[in-house]
Amino acid sequence: MDSRRRPPVDTGRLVFAEMTADDLGDMAALLGDPVVMRYYPRPKDRAEALDWIRWNEGLYRREGFGLWVIRSRATGEFVGDCGLTPQEVDGVVDVEVGYHVRADLQGRGYATEAAAACRDHARDRLGVDRLIAIVHPENRPSQRVAEKIGLRFERATTSRSGDPVRVYAAHLSS
Repeated sequence: MDSRRRPPVDTGRLVFAEMTADDLGDMAALLGDPVVMRYYPRPKDRAEALDWIRWNEGLYRREGFGLWVIRSRATGEFVGDCGLTPQEVDGVVDVEVGYHVRADLQGRGYATEAAAACRDHARDRLGVDRLIAIVHPENRPSQRVAEKIGLRFERATTSRSGDPVRVYAAHLSS
């Protein structure tokens, strides 16, 4: 496997792996959970979860990165997804760090731990200069994760779908 395409290095508690169709059950449960998806227009159904997996498989091939499945290093239990995706905001494409953690595991620092590993991966392995997070204005937990990994509020704007969002950003230097 191309060294750029490898997932981030494991953390103290988490292991990263490329998403595949074998993850459909876990991903459908995650993306179909109204608590996890409360800041999205609606939860995704099973077919949309498969589309999510296919989208990430395409990103791995084209970009060398995407959202990865995250699992407990100790038990192998599915925790969520976290990773890097190219996103267009106000006509400019930047690399975004994104994360979803199972509702029953939220509040334990998993999103911050995974997002920090993805930030380091973006900087150290991919040579990304600027990293963003696009966050719903009411999603304080995700805003805090972005801040904890060094991203700062940059501006309020609207997403391509017309929804209000807050953009957090940082310039990465190796």
